[in-house]
Amino acid sequence: MTSKLSLTRLQQSPRALLASVCMFMLTATVLVGAASYSTALQAHQIKAAITTVLFNPRTENIEVMHRFNLHDAEHAVKALFDKHADIMDDVETQQHFADYVARHFAILNAAGEPLTLADVGFEVEGKHFWVYQETAEPPVLEGVKIRHDALRDLWPKQVNTLNVEGKGDIRTLTFADSVNLLEVSFNSQNSDHH
Repeated sequence: MTSKLSLTRLQQSPRALLASVCMFMLTATVLVGAASYSTALQAHQIKAAITTVLFNPRTENIEVMHRFNLHDAEHAVKALFDKHADIMDDVETQQHFADYVARHFAILNAAGEPLTLADVGFEVEGKHFWVYQETAEPPVLEGVKIRHDALRDLWPKQVNTLNVEGKGDIRTLTFADSVNLLEVSFNSQNSDHH
């Protein structure tokens, strides 16, 4: 009888083992999926924008290009303007957001005098919302001070990264935490191209 019982257990063991392995695999898949979703959710919770300030020698203009994640811009317009605001399809909402960005961004010369930026336009491109500005480059510019606090009034953890290009090496400024104004100096050989 003992040998029959042992044989029955041996025959059931592969099925039980298979069932255990399947249950383990299912549990592992669910856990990995949940961890991936959580990581993706946390990654998206990072609020960030990228701006390029380009000193264009061809046009002798300072060209500003702000790039926001469209998902963040969607949430922002609902919080800033109206819970029904639609940045995807409503040109008026897009204009309001571009105006908001312009009010929260400034370039000043080394003496602290603001450069007047003209609004050039805005667009939805893929997963991003772009805002464009420009101004003529002053004949003498020893450096600039930049303020970029767009969306930082909504989200204290918002990080606005800015690259200054066209005046020697690319310089990267990071507006985070309590940083409101950052400065870039130019050496005289790079600023004398007029």
